Amino acid sequence: MVTERTLSDGHNEAGNSQSKRQLFRIIFLSDTMPGRVFDVALMVMIALSVAVIMMESVAEIRFGHRDIFRNLEWFFTILFTIEYLLRLWCVRKPWTYARSFYGVVDLLAIVPGYMSLLVTGTGYLLIIRVLRLLRLFRILKLSRYVGAADTLIEALSQSRRKILVFLFAILTLVTVFGSMMYLIEGPQNGFTSIPRGIYWAIVTLTTVGYGDITPNTTVGQMVSAIVMVLGYGIIAVPTGIYAAELREVIVRRRDTIKCTECSRVGHDDDAKFCKFCGSNLTHQELFVGD
Repeated sequence: MVTERTLSDGHNEAGNSQSKRQLFRIIFLSDTMPGRVFDVALMVMIALSVAVIMMESVAEIRFGHRDIFRNLEWFFTILFTIEYLLRLWCVRKPWTYARSFYGVVDLLAIVPGYMSLLVTGTGYLLIIRVLRLLRLFRILKLSRYVGAADTLIEALSQSRRKILVFLFAILTLVTVFGSMMYLIEGPQNGFTSIPRGIYWAIVTLTTVGYGDITPNTTVGQMVSAIVMVLGYGIIAVPTGIYAAELREVIVRRRDTIKCTECSRVGHDDDAKFCKFCGSNLTHQELFVGD
């Protein structure tokens, strides 16, 4: 039996769903005027909050204005907390959004503000809010550059094992050379310990050359010359490893975009039409709130 209460509950549920959908379009999409206004206002608030944190770190500015900065930080923290909760409320799968990149960044943008109540100095971690400006890629229709960034990240992930092996070899080299310089130069020339010698080896091998520790003996200078020459050759190794993996990722991605009409592959990531037959290419994108 349909009662007045049942109709009322159904009407409220439908209205609640409609409100979520409208809020979703405003917060997550930028194809409407309210959505664009929200995105621009959000970017302005994020930029202002980052500027406040940066200015507070300057002692001359902070002196005499501590209360103003504290009030502004809490204003932005509460504002971004409300925004984060609204994002979770209007998406279909809140947990999926919370685990996404932007969801984690949104959470990290407000957590340090509350941590500052318990641990002094953690408020400066709010500078991570600058990462939220990455939403400019979506607002300015620069999604193709996001795809390019994904390619770079995938290539870096694919080459991580080779790079780790390379870094292990570098650590072995600097340990050996640092120990040698400790034995050759000794504490009288600034090499007071093996860790101190390893520090010198790292600075020299990476061609930074601070100059705070320098070898004074002939043998030590010969070892130093060898380390410097090795440094120039070693710098190119991770670059070559990454470049090779990047090429493989680009070729593999082109081979995965297949035209449904002519079954040809070899398209770019942002291609909308087949370069062989001109047909539309369908790209399925999973949106967390869809």
